[in-house]
Amino acid sequence: MKHGALVSLILSGFTLLTTQAMLAQAPEGVNAVLIGGPCEGCEAVLEYGDRVLSHVDTLPDFRDPGPKLKITGTIYQRDGKTPASGVILYVYHTDQSGVYATRGNETGWGRRHGHIRGWIRTDSTGTYAFYTLKPGTYPNRSAAAHIHPIVLEPDGKYYWLESYLFEGDPLLTGRELSPLGHRGGGPVVLSLKKEGDLLVGERDIILGKNVPE
Repeated sequence: MKHGALVSLILSGFTLLTTQAMLAQAPEGVNAVLIGGPCEGCEAVLEYGDRVLSHVDTLPDFRDPGPKLKITGTIYQRDGKTPASGVILYVYHTDQSGVYATRGNETGWGRRHGHIRGWIRTDSTGTYAFYTLKPGTYPNRSAAAHIHPIVLEPDGKYYWLESYLFEGDPLLTGRELSPLGHRGGGPVVLSLKKEGDLLVGERDIILGKNVPE
């Protein structure tokens, strides 16, 4: 067997084992299925393990120095009106220097996404909230500051959504500023309001909106 073919076979086997391991972490009785096209790292939404998830989470960086941020909203069913309960929202982002910082004890996708990440499960009213710091911009300034969200629906479908973005960022693109066409609905650029020592933004999400499959 040629060297290239052997390497390809090994990588394929590794990918299969990794996928099987992630599926094993899916909620009991649910077959987790990625939809909406390729997504590197979307399996991280399944990595909450034995955590008891709430509709509110505080990410690990919240008590560090930096602009404190609260993001809240409601997740709706596909009709855009009915609140969606039991939806898991996974979020992760850079630290204040714009890197996905690790502490050395991360497992799974935490090695890539860093330690600033969390999981929220919507309540019966579909609401969610999380507290964190406003992320820094990549050192090379290749993109506006953002927070990555991934959704896991109660029936096991999971997929990426457009990032949370922030009004006034000079690196925002025309497409990002548009309220139309975003996965999960738009707008995705948050207008932050000052409430005490918090910057507060709100974003509602519609399950499956603009998501293929």
